[in-house]
Amino acid sequence: MSRKRFLLVDDHKLVLAGFHSLLNELGHDVVAEATESEEAFRLIALHQPDIVLMDITMPGVNGLEATGQVKQKYPQIQIIILSMHANAEYARRALQAGASGYLLKNATPSELVIAIQAVATGGVYLSPVIARFLTAEFKGPGSGAISNFERLSRRQREILQLLARGYTRKEIAEILMISPKTFDIYRAQLFKELNIQNGAGLIRYATQMGLLSNNGE
Repeated sequence: MSRKRFLLVDDHKLVLAGFHSLLNELGHDVVAEATESEEAFRLIALHQPDIVLMDITMPGVNGLEATGQVKQKYPQIQIIILSMHANAEYARRALQAGASGYLLKNATPSELVIAIQAVATGGVYLSPVIARFLTAEFKGPGSGAISNFERLSRRQREILQLLARGYTRKEIAEILMISPKTFDIYRAQLFKELNIQNGAGLIRYATQMGLLSNNGE
């Protein structure tokens, strides 16, 4: 495999140092590192790397949203999402955003090599546990169906995130410039669409979907 130019994005400096060292050992170049999305956007524009290793959870714009923005502007850049979450929904959203890989942070160096080889040649790489989850969903009853999260409207997602971030009914109505009664309708829709019974359940669901990792969404 030819030498590739990497840009690393993670808000943990030890993680950055570990991947930087490993990529150097594998014969690749790390052209820059970023600890949050805005810095990543600037460095990507400056260096035009071949591959970006993108943390899924960061301050500001999260890795999923950042991936979508980068791919829209630089479709030639390949992105591998790094995550601690063996979550099929995360992986599905990452692929929809344009990522070419979803790699768990507990992966072995040899798995990183395989992932790089896959995306560098135009393929897709998913950590084995994620691939098994998605395969099981595909083979199981209702395969091909749209996920509950994907069914939500933009306004429903906004309300879900604001609820998860601790805003009250009145505060959310003011932020979104809707009436409290309209808020009640949207919240009832969320309970029905997601098959969740209470507010605590909505918060847990929002956390699982990565909605709390984006402070500016």
